[in-house]
Amino acid sequence: MSKPSIVRGTRDFGPQQMVRRNYIFSTIRSVYERFGFQPIETPAMENLSTLMGKYGEEGDQLLFKVLNSGNFSEKIGSSDLEEGYKKLTTKISEKGLKFDLTVPFARYVVMNRSELTMPFKRYQIQPVWRGDRPQKGRYREFYQCDADVVGTDSLVCEAEIVLMIHEVMKNLGIHFCLKINNRKALMGLSEVIGAAGQEGILAVAIDKLDKIGKEKVLEELAEKGFSNDSLNKLDPIFEIAGTNQEKFLQLEELFQNSETGKQGIQELRQVWNYLSVFGLSEKNIELDLTLARGLSYYTGAIFEVKALGVQIGSITGGGRYDNLTGTFGAPGLSGVGISFGVDRIYDVMEELNLFPDNKSVTTKLLFCHFGKEELNFALPLLQMARVAGLNSEIYPDVSKIKKQLDYADKKQIPYVCIIGSEEMNTGKLTLKNMISGEQEKLNFEEILSKLR
Repeated sequence: MSKPSIVRGTRDFGPQQMVRRNYIFSTIRSVYERFGFQPIETPAMENLSTLMGKYGEEGDQLLFKVLNSGNFSEKIGSSDLEEGYKKLTTKISEKGLKFDLTVPFARYVVMNRSELTMPFKRYQIQPVWRGDRPQKGRYREFYQCDADVVGTDSLVCEAEIVLMIHEVMKNLGIHFCLKINNRKALMGLSEVIGAAGQEGILAVAIDKLDKIGKEKVLEELAEKGFSNDSLNKLDPIFEIAGTNQEKFLQLEELFQNSETGKQGIQELRQVWNYLSVFGLSEKNIELDLTLARGLSYYTGAIFEVKALGVQIGSITGGGRYDNLTGTFGAPGLSGVGISFGVDRIYDVMEELNLFPDNKSVTTKLLFCHFGKEELNFALPLLQMARVAGLNSEIYPDVSKIKKQLDYADKKQIPYVCIIGSEEMNTGKLTLKNMISGEQEKLNFEEILSKLR
């Protein structure tokens, strides 16, 4: 008999954890809906042709591939094995678990474009899978809560994403720092340092700055073929400092000879202007040219949020992608979106003790009874309580009252209604507050009124 276990990088969630996770889900969902986003879902599996090539080389390697059904090795020969795993993969696997929600969303938009009202604002809360090395804050299966707008180039959408981030973080009680950059600025940077066309490699390396530091980033770029002259020109980027407005001035000077870089900074300035019109303070917002976001499909603004006071990676990220739907045959549909990482948000809130005290409680009222007659007497009352909107349950077995009260204690049920022969005869039921220990005699309508 094998010992039960679960896959590394995945987790079970008990009732207490699920109540807290649902609290996070409902908080994010309510903000999305307030901003006009509509829900959709896409399958756990997508065709590999949909997924491959959308996340860069590193992302492709982290995709979980699903073996074809049946004898998947039937058509494999020795020559196929010699060609290497990349070509072999296409012959034994046609499907993969989705890496994120954005690429499947782009596929969905292209397949349903004629039925969608543009601009189309959707949110999606589902699990995704990545073949990362499991560690704290990084899992192989985790939930994302995405919101995207497609069918518009308006930078108002970027500003609204910033507003949504503030709203969600405020409602969850998380102190945070939101960093914003623009991929066009990174393209301009590659031009300024004499490495035009190498912005992809530059972005992947700079994206690791927080993890490996400046020197290691420069070493990686040197290994990728960047000249000493290019690296020397890149060095001042790490020294850009001051307020956001001071950074804008420094970057405008830096990009005097790069039209692409200028456009990136102009777009960022427009987002800042919209935020000012909305009346949003920028105390939590930082313009950061070293922010890259590793995913290759971003083409405009990029966002990243980190919680303050904990050593956990980004809990929110996103950006604008102008060309993603073009890979599925529908060019010209620009989009921008954001994704909240629920698993990391949960870890942050647990470490900082931010969950409300009552967020592990699902039942508010438990009916306790002394015997079969009392059980039958309580059943119609239980139904009335539920119809009245109270989360209620009854202890199903005939047991000692102490055992029933212990059950309420362990489930943190705040109230119990105790029914014995006296309660049945008088109609005055015993309501006990399990937190204070206080008991009072009330008729059932009074109990409903009190607990509502």
